Amino acid sequence: MKALPLTPHAITFHVKINTQHSTLNTHMLTPIIMAGGTGSRLWPLSRELNPKQFLPLVDAQYSMLQLTLQRLAGVATNEPYVVCHEEHRFLAAEQLRQLGYEQTAIILEPMGRNTAPAIALAALQAQQHNLGEDPILLVLAADHAISDITAFEQSIATALPLAESGKLVTFGITPTHAHTGYGYLEQGASLGNGGFVVRQFVEKPDLATANIYLTQGNYFWNSGMFMFRASRYLAELAHFAPAILEACQQALANGSQDMNFIRVELQAFATCPNISIDYAVMEHTQSAVMVPLEADWSDIGAWSTLWERSEKDAQQNAFSGDVIAHDTQRSYVHADSRLVATLGVEDLVIIETADALLVAHQSRTQDIKHLVDQLQAAKRPESQLHQTVYRPWGKYESIGKGPGYQVKRITVQPHAKLSLQTHRYRAEHWIVVSGTARVTLNERIFDVGENQSTYIPIGALHALENPTDTPLELIEVQSGAYLGEDDIVRYVDQYGRI
Repeated sequence: MKALPLTPHAITFHVKINTQHSTLNTHMLTPIIMAGGTGSRLWPLSRELNPKQFLPLVDAQYSMLQLTLQRLAGVATNEPYVVCHEEHRFLAAEQLRQLGYEQTAIILEPMGRNTAPAIALAALQAQQHNLGEDPILLVLAADHAISDITAFEQSIATALPLAESGKLVTFGITPTHAHTGYGYLEQGASLGNGGFVVRQFVEKPDLATANIYLTQGNYFWNSGMFMFRASRYLAELAHFAPAILEACQQALANGSQDMNFIRVELQAFATCPNISIDYAVMEHTQSAVMVPLEADWSDIGAWSTLWERSEKDAQQNAFSGDVIAHDTQRSYVHADSRLVATLGVEDLVIIETADALLVAHQSRTQDIKHLVDQLQAAKRPESQLHQTVYRPWGKYESIGKGPGYQVKRITVQPHAKLSLQTHRYRAEHWIVVSGTARVTLNERIFDVGENQSTYIPIGALHALENPTDTPLELIEVQSGAYLGEDDIVRYVDQYGRI
């Protein structure tokens, strides 16, 4: 495949990586980046429409997805495939664009069906794109943190000949403590080249069992990272879970491609079993092998995990944002929009955002998903959206609302345009704060400048565009009987939204 273009920013990063360790001398791998999931255990920062893989959790500048791609800078690879939910397509595309991955194919799932179908879609697409070749896939999750990049590269080099020979390779993380939040792999016989037979896959254990695993020394954390030939995975899938393969083949065959987005057909994909690759294939195949990986790895699955990886003060606290603490120990405090002060507390996780506050004990962070379940059952917007919501044209922030009205701060990126649309229930008043707005209002097209405003009546056909090279900032005041985001009828949209 053609080499990816890089922005100057991305080039700087790649040069930095390659001065630390030389490019891995391997055959070309095809990375498959799994960017699905909602990260409910990291609520309220991670939300359904902006989940953890798109957040800068372990790095102030780069998201988890971006760090996953940058981790491959020292490995010879083809263009990656990214698999994510349809709702996250513009988040994924923008973060890829920021690194120079503007031609990367993004496979869009209309609904979550777990890792076995997601990998099947990518394997089928990679085979088709390689025109008869049998690519070796390196399957990575977009929400993992790895500190020792050299060890990561060495494990990939060890796994490659195993994958070339037809093995299905998984990477086992050398455990550092008895962890109850991970599944485990039991190491079997040595293959003599750095790989081992996988004797069994083990579910998340209780603490006593996890301590036994740690003492025995032949159990490894199940990383959820894999390497294998596309044909081998699909053959094992056909043998052990044919319904998955058939549904994915049909979903791709009946799908469509729009720019770099590969859309699979909803009806066919909905028939696909919801199952992980471990349950569908790895626990049944006779070809499962493991390569150990000791690279300071974590899946950032809970706030307690993020606390473990963070720099701490003398009282073992990790703080982010505007935090003042006194007589506070072993706590993780994140302040997003205001001052957070703590006094006389210990072993807490406190996460503040503009519209929600979480206070939890460190030992219960794996159970935060139960709170998210309650929010979803009550149809609370805090489970889905932040007050700042990103769109392909820019973003908006909710800054005030009450009965019959809502106020937003809207940012439209240079030369971006919102869809041509109408609203059934609300009117809108736009006040331009900075920049120039080009407004379509029924048959008229006109510009609105700084400190000027315009009014959009209920039912009027309208669009908003930024015709300039600088961001457009405006205040939108909505009024009406219903102010939900689903009160939009789109007629023309340059981003392919329905």
